[in-house]
Amino acid sequence: MTATPTLTSLAKAGGCAAKYPAARLEKLLAGFVPADSVDLLVGLDPADDAAVYRLDDERAIVFTLDFFPPVVDDPRDFGAIAATNALNDVLAMGGLPLLALSIAAFPEELPTEVLGEILAGADEVVRAAGAILAGGHTIRDDEPKYGLAVVGTVHPNGIWPKSGARPGDALFLTKALGTGLVLQSQREGRAPAGALDAAVVAMRTLNRAAADTLRPFNPNAVTDVTGFGLLGHAHEMASRSNVRIALDAAALPALPGAFELASDGTRTGGDRRNRDFAGPHVESSAPAATEALAFDPQTAGGMLVSLPADKASVLVARFADVGLELHRVGRVVEGSGVELR
Repeated sequence: MTATPTLTSLAKAGGCAAKYPAARLEKLLAGFVPADSVDLLVGLDPADDAAVYRLDDERAIVFTLDFFPPVVDDPRDFGAIAATNALNDVLAMGGLPLLALSIAAFPEELPTEVLGEILAGADEVVRAAGAILAGGHTIRDDEPKYGLAVVGTVHPNGIWPKSGARPGDALFLTKALGTGLVLQSQREGRAPAGALDAAVVAMRTLNRAAADTLRPFNPNAVTDVTGFGLLGHAHEMASRSNVRIALDAAALPALPGAFELASDGTRTGGDRRNRDFAGPHVESSAPAATEALAFDPQTAGGMLVSLPADKASVLVARFADVGLELHRVGRVVEGSGVELR
């Protein structure tokens, strides 16, 4: 009797670490002319976490798709994490998820029970986001992949772009960093005790509650931190907002075991690609381990939030009142690029 292979054994790279290199993606899209429509509020010029199309003065639709190979062997966790990662794109735009469709590729040798668990995990998270999993498309592939196409709604004046950061803003992060480091150590068979469990809990946590709590504060800019790492996404926010982002190295939160792994030299392939993309725009005097944490590709990470500093103390108090994670990690200043001090 042939044993069923584990999900991660079938994947060359897992989660958002499997993203196409950001530097190559920029070149690929550089000559692409976006659709000319006054109702396309967010497209490729500049690109953001999701596309936004205005229906009328009160309604716009937010649309995204996201999928990747397995990050963990438990199929229900994999489905939930992949769904969370996709839904978070809509939430990072200020939108509310409405409808989702599965994007799936599976080897035929995987038992249907495994596929059923992946779909069940995704459905659980989609329902928690207030949306409906209404169908999808599945193909055969030697490497399993799963994700969602998600449609949501947002008021045309309530969009959270990554291009709106302003000098004087405070910067916040809603989840700790280090999923890539922990997952890499798990693949190498040396994950610290409890590290994977903590990372799975973080990756399964939707940004819905954080987004709902943030919404009354009208943030200037928001992006979710995923495969390009904190520094990659901070670079995108800085360059598109024409500002400089100053990150406090000592304030960066780490998942259990992640900083120790970074100190021991653990790195992912995504670390190198993220340095190629954002490194030329980053000035750092931080220790190597902190840099590794900041370049680490995240899967279903938190939101990087930029909002006026005079709202910061109330935001911190509100997140504490509802028991949500929030870390003040820096500020926005005049200039360009990103600094990690």
